[in-house]
Amino acid sequence: MMSQPKIVIIDDSLLVRNILSDVLVKKAGFQVIATGKTGVDCIDLAEKLKPDFIILDIEMPIMDGLTALAEIKKRKIETNVIMLSVLTQHGADATFRALELGAIDFVPKPSSGNQFSPDEIAEVIGSKIKGFLDSHQSSKNVVQRPIAPPVQRENLNKSFQKQVSINAIAIGTSTGGPKALQTVFTAIPADFNKPILVVQHMPPGFTKAFADRLNTLSKVKVKEAEHGDVITAGHAYIAPGDYQMRVVLKDGIKMIDLQQSVQVNGHRPSIEVLFDSMSEVYGGSHLLSVIMTGMGKDGSQAITNIHSQGGVTLAQDESTSVVYGMNRVAVELGGIDFVLPVEDLVPKMLDLLRARGN
Repeated sequence: MMSQPKIVIIDDSLLVRNILSDVLVKKAGFQVIATGKTGVDCIDLAEKLKPDFIILDIEMPIMDGLTALAEIKKRKIETNVIMLSVLTQHGADATFRALELGAIDFVPKPSSGNQFSPDEIAEVIGSKIKGFLDSHQSSKNVVQRPIAPPVQRENLNKSFQKQVSINAIAIGTSTGGPKALQTVFTAIPADFNKPILVVQHMPPGFTKAFADRLNTLSKVKVKEAEHGDVITAGHAYIAPGDYQMRVVLKDGIKMIDLQQSVQVNGHRPSIEVLFDSMSEVYGGSHLLSVIMTGMGKDGSQAITNIHSQGGVTLAQDESTSVVYGMNRVAVELGGIDFVLPVEDLVPKMLDLLRARGN
């Protein structure tokens, strides 16, 4: 792993550039090798300096961040781009477009209207870079030490196929998740008759825009979850940023419970919290759970618990993951039945539902 990744910061605000540079160098120990204020600067510096990471603003004069990002990908410049995103509907839409173009992640841009100071944003960027590097280093180590393959239980045990119905789908993801979830939701058929509950690690203010975006692309109804929502078959619920989302049973009715309770595994919402609550309410054997791209380990133990209870578990594979982290840990724990490219997750889900008599 590179001990001091080389970073370029592109933002039209001199103040933002200076604060981000100062924090990333002094607190995170990274090298900020250059800064710029337009998308043209970004392309020029990317070609000349080959930085490990570019921190890229979306809205800039002369050339915006989206145009610069598209050009970087067109020229096949190998670098990792983290976007600075304004907390508005327009900013959210642009952010999701950037992720589709290949940005690995984003953070809310420091502004008078957002609750984070520039120092805090810089520290978040630093932690994302460190997490990204750590996950990739761990992934390289996996190749060097053999891991038991996922258990193909449907081939080993016929009862796996027939006895217990699947009553709900649980999905957890983080870095790289927005693009991966778009692939998943565009493949779900209109007659899909199970509720889908999703945790995507994302700051508050972005999850509603993300849910709305998925809803326009999906044949099933997708919404940002609200406290008290009655869970309905054929609907998908995205956990809102800064809230823990649980499934609870009230008077025999399964509902969404949202609380600003403590972070779990450093996250709110946490995949672990959602998956554990679904195991309690539905029973682990009645769940089909999916863990996807993302750094860290959130959800890996919970999906392993679901696996041990007889639930069906899937993981996105390394080749299609932006960060093979949470999913890698779940595989290492022995909690995954099938490891698949992102485009094969829904076909496998549908096969398994049919096999379980759903």
